[in-house]
Amino acid sequence: MIILAKSKILCARSAAALVIQRVTQGQSLTTASVDIIKRLDETQRSLFQQLAYGVIRWHPLLEALSQQLLSKPLKSKDGDIQALLLIGIYQLRSLRIPDHAALSETVSACKLLNKSWASGLMNACLRNYQRQQQAMEKSIAEQPVSQYAHPAWLIEKYQNDWPELWQNILTANNQQPPMMLRVNRREYSTSEYLELLAKAGIQGEAIENCPQGILLEQACDVFALPGFVEGAVSVQDGAAQKVADLLELQSEQRILDACAAPGGKTCHILERFPANQVTALDISEERLKQVNENLSRLHLSADCLAANASDTLNWWNGEQFDRILIDAPCSGSGVIRRHPDIKLLRKPDDIEQLALQQRALLDNLWPLLKPDGLLVYTTCSAFKQENELQIEAFLQRQPDAMEQHPAKAPARRVRFGYQLLPGDNHLDGFYYACLRHR
Repeated sequence: MIILAKSKILCARSAAALVIQRVTQGQSLTTASVDIIKRLDETQRSLFQQLAYGVIRWHPLLEALSQQLLSKPLKSKDGDIQALLLIGIYQLRSLRIPDHAALSETVSACKLLNKSWASGLMNACLRNYQRQQQAMEKSIAEQPVSQYAHPAWLIEKYQNDWPELWQNILTANNQQPPMMLRVNRREYSTSEYLELLAKAGIQGEAIENCPQGILLEQACDVFALPGFVEGAVSVQDGAAQKVADLLELQSEQRILDACAAPGGKTCHILERFPANQVTALDISEERLKQVNENLSRLHLSADCLAANASDTLNWWNGEQFDRILIDAPCSGSGVIRRHPDIKLLRKPDDIEQLALQQRALLDNLWPLLKPDGLLVYTTCSAFKQENELQIEAFLQRQPDAMEQHPAKAPARRVRFGYQLLPGDNHLDGFYYACLRHR
């Protein structure tokens, strides 16, 4: 456990080291950063983010390099120093910071972690890396875990599911994710909003086959976006934006968004038909606050309930829905570029447990759908066990369910449903299946 004096001011490197240590101990990057970022000067936050995300993204590779620099592993209580060493290596091999500055500032960060004893060790390791970089990099170049910066089990899983495309997926997972927007069509057309962006000095382009989507040339602060506070636009990847089209929305429908947080899809549904009755469920009361915040900003309303969607006896009033969206909990194997901590946090056994949750959601929510109603099942996974195999098994169990093929395919056709792989058309990895109640 990391205990810090509240008054202690951190620099970008010491802060990133503490966050990386927490992630290696099982916390998500977002959770690990909450209290740390408050102790950073505004001028340090951009570098902090760059270091934390960069090191987590390349963690398997950086770990392999660090092992060559240490005569023996550091003690577990010195996980912050281990993280700081990875930060130093990452700066020297990947960032445009001058080597002398990267080295001296990383060494100095030891003191802010209350571990001055590590300054000499840090200096020696990083100077050795400078001298031996070429040979060290060459020695691990043929090792898949280092080469692709993914744990071995993840590499194997992608290889098994996508034998001809797995290398493309791993490469895409290691890219910096782009920032995409969803224009609120109640306020602006996509072309109108692109003009507003241009006037604000922000470059973007329309996303192909995504009517309200815009891809920004460079990420920016949301508050720099024209009309963001007033609800003119939301941040949402184009892959997630395709869901609303698949639901075949009409007026006067009852709609269930079964795993709603943070609320992007709920809001998109209501932007299309604000008067529709939408129930937004999420198992986490805390995460449901995000849904309410997004609804409020966009001047929309939904019935938000904190409940386990599978446990219908505890929340369902007995009235069936015209449309059900199950954006199911999943491995996140399609969005690793946005959440690189998945590489460290996800374990092989998790996939089976997640598949059981997905099965329970499908089986328990299906009876809540009206005859001729439509259920859309989605994940941000690239694994067949969570996607097409899950839907194939469901259709075998439910004789009153049939797969529906949308007029416009959202992604490549697979045996059941449609699959976007990470990086396809710059989009996140995403799976879609449309199920009609006979």
